[in-house]
Amino acid sequence: MRKLILSLFILTLFACTQKQKAVRIGGKIQGTYYKVTYYDAQQRNFKDSIENLLHDFDMTASLWIKNSLISRINRNDTSVVLNEAFIKLFQLSKKIYHLSGGAFDPAIGAIVDVWGFGNYERQDVNKAMIDSLLEFSHFDLLAIDGNRIVKKDKRTLFDFNAIAQGYSVDLVGAFLKRHGIRDFLIDIGGELLASGEKPGHQPWIVGIEKPVDNAAYGDALQTKVPLHDQAIATSGSYRKFYEKDGVKYSHTIDPSSGYPVRHNLLSATVIADDCATADALATALMVMGPDKAEKFSTGHPGFRVYLIATDSISGKYTIFSNL
Repeated sequence: MRKLILSLFILTLFACTQKQKAVRIGGKIQGTYYKVTYYDAQQRNFKDSIENLLHDFDMTASLWIKNSLISRINRNDTSVVLNEAFIKLFQLSKKIYHLSGGAFDPAIGAIVDVWGFGNYERQDVNKAMIDSLLEFSHFDLLAIDGNRIVKKDKRTLFDFNAIAQGYSVDLVGAFLKRHGIRDFLIDIGGELLASGEKPGHQPWIVGIEKPVDNAAYGDALQTKVPLHDQAIATSGSYRKFYEKDGVKYSHTIDPSSGYPVRHNLLSATVIADDCATADALATALMVMGPDKAEKFSTGHPGFRVYLIATDSISGKYTIFSNL
C-alpha cells in the first residue's frame, strides 16, 4: 500500500511538473500580431490550427476580403447563407447596441468609409453628406430571419471591426478549452483573454497602455491588472487617426452624429467575461465620452473599466477606475 501511495505521489508530481512547461506561439494575423501562451502536459503545438481558425473567421467578418461573408452581405448578395459565427456576432452586437443606448453600432459602415477608416479613400465630408448617410446607418434597420439577413434599406453596411477582433480571441479560447487546456493567455492586437492561472497559483498580469500617439503595443504602460478567467480590451483615439488642417480625426465614429468623437476621453479599457463584449463596450465608452462613460460604468458594475482622459485646464491625465 505504501508503494502504491508513493507511486501515485510520483505520478502526480510528474504531471504537475509537466504542466509547468509553457507553450508559446505567435505571429501575424488579421493585419496585426497574435501571441498565445498555454500550459499543456502534452506540449502540443496548435499554431497551425489556431491560424487556420483565424483565417476561417476572416472569411466571415473581414471587410478586407472581397468574398468574405460580410463583404458579400454589404454588396446585397442574395445568395448569402449566414453561418454560426456571423449570427453570434449579430446577436451580441444587437445586445450591446441596446445596452449602450446606440453608442456601439456596427451598421455605420457607410459612414466609416467616407471618413477613410474603411475600404475606401476618405472624402471631403460635409454635413449634408453625413445627414444622408445617417438615414440608413443604424442597427434597427437590420434583422436575421433564419439564416438570412434582412435589410430594411439595402444601403446599410455592416462593420464589425469594433467587435470582431475580440470575438476572434474568444474563438481561440474556446478552441483551447475543447482540447483540454484551461490555463492560457491569448493576445490578438492588444485584446486579451486569460483563463486559469500561471504555475504557483499566480494570476495572469496584463498591462493597460498610456494613450501615447502611435506608440508600439506594450511600449508605454499606464498600469498593470491581474486577470483570472476574464478578458480585457482597450479602445482609444491615440492609434488610428489622421490630421487635416490641424484637426485630429479619430477612427471612433459617434453613431448619433456621424462624426469622429472630439471629447477628451483618450482611452477606455473594459474587463468582461468574454473578449467580444469587452471589445465592443470599450468602443461604446469611447463614443460616450468621459462623463457618460463613467455614469454607464457606475450603473453596470458587472463590467470593470479604466478610463483615461485629459484635464481641460492642466492637460494632465485624469483617471476613472473601478478595477
